[in-house]
Amino acid sequence: MSKVPTPHIEAQYGEIAETVIMAGDPLRVQFMADNFLENPVKFNGVRNMLGFTGTYKGKRVSVMGHGMGIPSIGIYTYELFNFYGVKTIIRVGSAGSIHKDLGVGDLVIALGSCTNSNYACQYELPGTFAPIADFDLVRGAADACEKFGYKYKVGNVFSSDTFYTENAHNDKWMNMGVLAVEMEAPSLYMNAARSGNRALVICTISDNILTGEVTSSEERQTSFTHMMEVAFSLV
Repeated sequence: MSKVPTPHIEAQYGEIAETVIMAGDPLRVQFMADNFLENPVKFNGVRNMLGFTGTYKGKRVSVMGHGMGIPSIGIYTYELFNFYGVKTIIRVGSAGSIHKDLGVGDLVIALGSCTNSNYACQYELPGTFAPIADFDLVRGAADACEKFGYKYKVGNVFSSDTFYTENAHNDKWMNMGVLAVEMEAPSLYMNAARSGNRALVICTISDNILTGEVTSSEERQTSFTHMMEVAFSLV
């Protein structure tokens, strides 16, 4: 493949598995490599956006960081889908709850993503594109949550281009049944749709915007293992 290595991924073609589990924090990726993968081999260290390939229960899988925000994950997932032959990407991340029945530690399976991002403008579509997950992955994740006994909800998330927002209007999104706020799903789902591949976002609630309950950065880095177990069950 003449397009690899890319400016952001130093791997050669074939060093990345067809299924990649991604996280925004490279240290969370290191945690997954250390605790879930057998015989992990590092394939990327550019910008410290770590990536490893190994096996999970005999199946080849990669883990990689994607950074923060829609543009960042958009770059990495575009390259994975279009240059490295990746077929499935599952993001495991954190989200803020705007639903009264979603507390810290609960899981959200993002069936769809509302957004204030202009990422879809590049496609010049004659309307508004609705970024959605792959249904088989959604169904598999929900089944895994039931099997493991994890509290979860399936539905819409709101993916924002801004973390510090003066007028978030979370109440308006909440009134439309949106479950949580995160920052990455739309470009992942759009890149998957455009390339004919599969994607899913699974988030752990790290803070409750309604109640003010929060977790520490260390807890977010290492203790959100339930969503990881669900993601790896889909490999």
